[in-house]
Amino acid sequence: MSMFSTGILVLTSPLHTLPPLIAPVLSSAAQVVERILYIHLHPGLNLGGGSQPLPMFIPPVVDLSSLITRLYCKAADVCGHLDVRVLLTNICAQPAASGPGGTIVNYPFPTPQLLSHSPEVVLTDFALQDPGQSPLVTQCLQRYAGHCYVCSPRLTSVLLHPQLVKLQEEEGVGQEKEEEEKAEPLETYSDVVVGGTFDRLHGAHKTLLNMSCLLANRRFLIGVCDQKMLKKKVLKELIEPYSLRIQRLQEFLQDIKPSLHIEITPLDDPFGASVVDSQLQCIVVSEETRKGGEAVNKRRIENGLPGLVLHEIQLLKDAHHADTEEEKISSSSLRSRLLGTLLTPPKDTSHLPPLPYVIGLTGGSGSGKSSIAKRLEALGAAYIDCDQLGHETYQPGTAAYHGVLEAFGSDILHEDKTINTRALGRKVFGNQERLKALTDIVWPEIALLVKNRILRARDNGKQVCVVDAAVLLEAGWTDMVHEVWVTVIPEDVAVLRITERDHVTTEDALQRLQSQWSNDRKVEHANVMLSTLWEQEVTQKLVLKAWNLLQKRILQRPETNPPP
Repeated sequence: MSMFSTGILVLTSPLHTLPPLIAPVLSSAAQVVERILYIHLHPGLNLGGGSQPLPMFIPPVVDLSSLITRLYCKAADVCGHLDVRVLLTNICAQPAASGPGGTIVNYPFPTPQLLSHSPEVVLTDFALQDPGQSPLVTQCLQRYAGHCYVCSPRLTSVLLHPQLVKLQEEEGVGQEKEEEEKAEPLETYSDVVVGGTFDRLHGAHKTLLNMSCLLANRRFLIGVCDQKMLKKKVLKELIEPYSLRIQRLQEFLQDIKPSLHIEITPLDDPFGASVVDSQLQCIVVSEETRKGGEAVNKRRIENGLPGLVLHEIQLLKDAHHADTEEEKISSSSLRSRLLGTLLTPPKDTSHLPPLPYVIGLTGGSGSGKSSIAKRLEALGAAYIDCDQLGHETYQPGTAAYHGVLEAFGSDILHEDKTINTRALGRKVFGNQERLKALTDIVWPEIALLVKNRILRARDNGKQVCVVDAAVLLEAGWTDMVHEVWVTVIPEDVAVLRITERDHVTTEDALQRLQSQWSNDRKVEHANVMLSTLWEQEVTQKLVLKAWNLLQKRILQRPETNPPP
């Protein structure tokens, strides 16, 4: 069957029969749609009755909120590659309005809704009573979708019933009860608020956003964590820029409920507008953030405002989480999975020989880059230690030795005429002009030594070289490497490692780190990011993952794999 980029799934089964069908329906849809899957809910829709059915308002009920959570939970499990969005335009608690002549209007789509991505295929779980119905149902489905949404002119229909009928027969699901229990209405509110980081918008975020939109009748206020609120986040260097997170939020919310007034504001503290906005009625929280919601209410009462209704949603379990990841679906887990992968394509390196393939490895003090470099060496890479080469440049008789003496005087020498690096350090400490004079002498000489070591590695038949260089980016040595790999750890962890390793004070360690490029600045130049934040065994697995992916990239390069 052909694959389509964007599809819309029309679910017609009654709400109480849908839960066991969700996984097979989504699995079947994932065989047809490869990028974005919109889900439109119309329980009880009859596509085989002979007349053309029209969309109608569906009242929000408790079962519907549970279903939305299940949809996103199952989607993460069985079709995690799909961007699933549950649409709520036709879900409305308001009574039907009167139209011309006093007629009752129960029609949620006066004109077809324009989605951010036009569906190319419409799918449904509607079960045929007779295979001969197929052409009629297909035609009705296309027309129904066209009434609701602006679709591709070449919209295709797909009936998923062949995969579902067997399940219905085997397990007896999808059969109407003779007497259904009356649906419990879901209480809704004029103005609803939530807060979060919303990095790499995933199923748990979408559940939170969908539930908030379901509860909100007029306005939805979202506080999004900005710089100050990101400092303690795991792998914060991989958090998407604020502007990109806002853009994705806006697109998602415009798709799922365009009638809502959406306000998105930056969060520089844990509360934001939630403690001062008098129109808010409800805050949506999870079991994990409930205490934060209670803190909001405490602050509101102190400010003379009524407390908010706390609507709690459940956390979504991550069926694919690793041992080092959270059990729930989380952005930090998604960020950790990016470690060792190619974040950005390598720049043009046509001026370099294809082999050995040179990795420039850098990171701040205490980041563990040398341990990573040695692990790469054990896997087969040639290891070039720029700290060691830096010491070589200071040896008597070298060009750098004479240049340093000329610039800084002979009082920096030991009695044996070798350079006293501590004395030299005191001369340049805190003086950017003198420090630059020193690096202008030393860095070019280290670069020459690196190039010689790379040539030696090539002569020895090495396929990969790793250049371990703390100043790789500052020195402008990226033109010598095919890829830049950056290793990062949080500042507080780096300080602890430096103080234990070098027996210096916390202040000295902080001063050292602050004199270097920040992690964020380094990661801007990274093709691959690594971290030694976890146990050594985890780091070893991470480096092996990065190494294996690197081998695949090298094999795919035309220069290293010429045609026969």
